[in-house]
Amino acid sequence: MAVNLNALKQYQSVDLRATIETASPHKLISMLFDGAMGALAKAKGAIERDSIEDRTLHLNKASEIIVGLRGSLDLEGGGEVAANLDGLYDYMLRSVMQANRENDAEKVQEVMNLMLEIRQGWSEMPNDIQIGEN
Repeated sequence: MAVNLNALKQYQSVDLRATIETASPHKLISMLFDGAMGALAKAKGAIERDSIEDRTLHLNKASEIIVGLRGSLDLEGGGEVAANLDGLYDYMLRSVMQANRENDAEKVQEVMNLMLEIRQGWSEMPNDIQIGEN
């Protein structure tokens, strides 16, 4: 059984790499949102199970993704929207650190709600804008 699980993980890794290599910039950002949401959901579950190690692992992963999203902003060309997102990502990072420090599932949920709102706006971006990013 362990061999089959290892093979499955390797296949998923190859599949993910192939998806990343062929994805548009818009799709890559969408994948980051999804990854952050998954890590936050796992962290919230870890808090509810009192698993400090898992909580820390998943909140650190979420933080890394948020840092990546923040780093992808074009602060010079993105105007007010980019500046607002920069501030929101900063708030989210501080909230994730607070959630980790205080073992606070509600704070994780707050960040998840914010991430979901941003993700929804991103997914509703008109196709001509998405294509223009390639």
